Amino acid sequence: MHTKGVSSMLNFNSILLSTENVKKLSDFYSKVFDKKPDMDEETYKGFLVGNCFLSIGFHDKVKGKSQNPERVIFNFETNDVKGEFERINKLGATVIAKPYEMKPAWIATFADPDGNYFQLITPWDGGDK
Repeated sequence: MHTKGVSSMLNFNSILLSTENVKKLSDFYSKVFDKKPDMDEETYKGFLVGNCFLSIGFHDKVKGKSQNPERVIFNFETNDVKGEFERINKLGATVIAKPYEMKPAWIATFADPDGNYFQLITPWDGGDK
């Protein structure tokens, strides 16, 4: 049912990353994003990253590292994939793929402490690094 004047488009605004160790994962992403969580509760932390909110929350059915890390990959845009790759590599992230060009974009892939994959990628509208 559509209401006149109201958009029927969905707005993807957040994602919840479940873990058994909220502190460890949120401490890691605090370093990646170079900021403290915007939401900071005992079993949930969250970061506003651009226009999306990344929540990290405890889930009793999640144990150990991700068994299928390539199933969902988070993409973080940057005009400086190579520079951010070097910075994040020094934080102890696991390198899955060093920066490579997929014209016209640059991409690099890491795994976080739970084994979830995330990528650095040049913005869709361009970027030269």
